[in-house]
Amino acid sequence: MRLYPIEAGNFKLDGGAMFGVVPKTLWERTNPADQNNRIEMASRCLLVEEGNQLVLIDTGMGTKQEASFFKHYDLWGSYTLENSLREIGFHPTDITDVFFTHLHFDHCGGAIKYDKGRLVHTFKEANYWVHEAHWKWATQPNVREKASFLPENILPIEESGQLKFIKDPGPLIEKTPFPFSIQLVDGHTEKQMLPLIPYKGEQILYAADLIPTVGHLPLPYIMGYDTRPLLTLNEKELILNHALDAGILLFLEHDPHHELLSLKRTEKGVRMNNHFKFKSYFSS
Repeated sequence: MRLYPIEAGNFKLDGGAMFGVVPKTLWERTNPADQNNRIEMASRCLLVEEGNQLVLIDTGMGTKQEASFFKHYDLWGSYTLENSLREIGFHPTDITDVFFTHLHFDHCGGAIKYDKGRLVHTFKEANYWVHEAHWKWATQPNVREKASFLPENILPIEESGQLKFIKDPGPLIEKTPFPFSIQLVDGHTEKQMLPLIPYKGEQILYAADLIPTVGHLPLPYIMGYDTRPLLTLNEKELILNHALDAGILLFLEHDPHHELLSLKRTEKGVRMNNHFKFKSYFSS
């Protein structure tokens, strides 16, 4: 097996929304805000190569929306999904499977793009995987989450005939079509899927929106976007303690400055022990 971090672009989000009830004087210690109260975010995907299978975990927000949409997110940096794939020698048609942790636009938007005015699939040869219960949640959204589930990201997947469902209710799914198991969590959104990947003698948890940045390691530091924050609190406690006890590394999707973390126990709970660049950690 080989793993490749894939940088799909950088953006900004309101710091208050990202940290919910936590005061700015606390969260700004790890996630400094700009003059508009926005913090820096990454869209860091992960490509899993195992034999003839190439699984891309999440796709970033893509580029198809109008400038008025992206104005809210203050895009920065030069990363794009397709360029990052090209840099490691892959083309979108090489991808066999696209695995969505969930269908919020910043996790799935890159799977669909415009070509000559038509919505088309970025990964034409791939199956698109989502949890069945989350698909129902996303296609019949509640008012609070509706703005995160964009029809132009979701409906073309169904129309393609390439949509595949994970149906196991979890919370831990060990038998999967992929070279990794899946941890289900429901606090952020219904049936978010977190890959747990064995790699070179280590285990790596793709933390997605359970723990988007290093600043979200403390248990009460929960996004205002979460639909069930008290459930997130419980899920974080269980998963972080298990990760610490089992020596599991965390791969962060949204932290532009921290890719891979080891953990330690402190008087205040589980915290970062050290952080690494993925490539350098696994080349040693």
